[in-house]
Order: sequence, then C-alpha cells, then structure tokens
Amino acid sequence: MENLGPHQNIIIRRYKKGKHAHHGGAWKVAMADFALAMMALFLVLWIINSSSEQQRAAISGYFQDPKAYEEGTKVPSAYIIDFGGSPSTADNIAISEEIDPEKILQAEEIESMAEAIERHRMQEMQAKIEARINASPTLSPFKDQMLLDITTEGLRLQIVDQTKRPMFAPGSAELKYYSEDILWELAPVIASMDHKVSIVGHTDASTLGSVRDADDGNWRLSAMRADAARRALMEAGVEKDQVAEVIGMGDTAPLKTDDPYADVNRRISVTLLNKKSTEAVEQRAGGDGKPAEGEAGNNDREPVVNKAGSLLEQLRKEREARDNAYDNPPNQEELTW
Repeated sequence: MENLGPHQNIIIRRYKKGKHAHHGGAWKVAMADFALAMMALFLVLWIINSSSEQQRAAISGYFQDPKAYEEGTKVPSAYIIDFGGSPSTADNIAISEEIDPEKILQAEEIESMAEAIERHRMQEMQAKIEARINASPTLSPFKDQMLLDITTEGLRLQIVDQTKRPMFAPGSAELKYYSEDILWELAPVIASMDHKVSIVGHTDASTLGSVRDADDGNWRLSAMRADAARRALMEAGVEKDQVAEVIGMGDTAPLKTDDPYADVNRRISVTLLNKKSTEAVEQRAGGDGKPAEGEAGNNDREPVVNKAGSLLEQLRKEREARDNAYDNPPNQEELTW
C-alpha cells in the first residue's frame, strides 16, 4: 500500500433545514395591557363627560387630601398644613400632643354637655338663693311661700299667696309691704346673675264679678301684678336690660290644677332664663337670637376638649350614673322647702 503520510482529520459538515423561531405569547400580554389602558382611558373620559363640575372638584380634592372628605362631603381639615382638598383649617378643632384627638367632642355632644353645664350653674344659683333666703331675717319667715325649682326655661322662683298672707290685696295690683320687702331682698341676688329675667303674674279662677269670658279681668290683673313686681325689682337694683319679658297669664296656668280657686294659684314667678329660653324671647321680639357685633359668640369659644378631671368629664360621669338627676327629676315635696 502506498504510504499516505501523516494522518489528517476529515471534517464533515451537515446542514439541517432550519425552522422559524418560536415567539411564544409575549405579544398577547402587550396587547392585553394596551386594551386595559384603553378601557381605563375610556372610563375616565366617560366619568368626566357624565359628571358635574362640583363632582369633578370633589373627586380631584379627594385624591389630593382623602382625609378632607367624608361620604363625598368636604369636612374641615384637622391639620395645620392644608393638603388642598379641605376648605380651610378648622378653628374649633384642638390638636395637642397631650390630648387624644379621639376625645375631641362632636357638635351634638358639645350641645348636650353645654346644656348639662348650664344646668349645673343653675343648681349653683339655686343653692345661692336658698342660702340667701335661709340667712335673711326678712326672707326666712316667708320661705314656705317661696318655691324654687329648675325648669326647661331656667331657674324659677315662685312667690305664692297664703290665706292669711297674700302678696296683693284682693283685686289689686299694689304690693303688700312684706311682699315688696321680699322682692327688694331678692333683687341684689338676681342682679348679680348673668341671666335675663322673665316675670309672670298668675291669678286664681275667680272672675271678679265678670260674666263674659271677654270681660275676665284676671288677664289685666295678672299683668299689672307682674309689672308691679318688675318695678320693685328694678327699684332695688335690677337693670332694665336684664328684664326679658313681663307677662300676665291670668288663671290659665294654676299651680294646683285640681283646685283652680286655691290661694297658691295667685303668685308671681321670677325665672332666670337659660340660653335657649333667652334666644326664644329675642326671636319673639323680632331679633335673631344671635349675639350682636362685638359680643361673645360661638366663634369666640375655646376648643371644647374632654379633659380628665374637667367639668365636662365630671358631668359625663354624673349623666352616665344610674341614679343621675337628669333621669330622676325632683318630686313635688323636694320643690317646696
């Protein structure tokens, strides 16, 4: 055999017919994203077209400051920095590092507690007048003729007639000397109270000889007696501005309903009015019941916060007690002392 020399490598190349590359489902994901974006765009355009300008402003404000909206309505922001969605920083919301914001009272609770505070002050005034009556040599002999109680209108003092000790002579509006002494003694106490006064005259059901209801003189007589009491109080120091109203009720509101002719039905009622009653009187007189310019109003109030140990906290505990005075009003025996 012929010598072929050194061994050489033989390279064989085989070519395979190739197939198209497999692209998978990537294009489907991109298409789905695009379709979703278009749906979102059309949804936004539809909402813009179908909503009012006010609704669009509310939606815009919500995304700027979600805390400024409750149930689609703007509420005051509780933060020093306004995020743009709330109308303004509220002056009547207190934020303190030492006070839990959850203890800030809501409007309804503030009103309820304000009434409780006012009642508490009325009770203090009642105790002050009772102490004055017991300590005064002029008033103490007549304390069985003076009824002191707290009503829905305020603190009411009623001076009633007795058979042998009437405030006025029968059919007259002239005060007996001791009745005038009672009013003169009470006037400084009433004048020291920061409350308007309502003075009401009452008579019994005696018709004073009149036959027709239209001729009933009890209306005029009760009004004249109320005005006589007003005059005595003002002469003793009560200012004119403190007198809210002087009314004659005739025999329409007897103290003893089962006996309209009883002596105690003839009486003078002097009521230190609470805030609601004062506003009602001012509205009847044509006013709006709001403080005049320069006077203290709701905008001047300090933030109401339920602090531990405060009067609000004390009143809350009293109202939640089972034996509280709010659910158990005093009986008739407690009102006569």
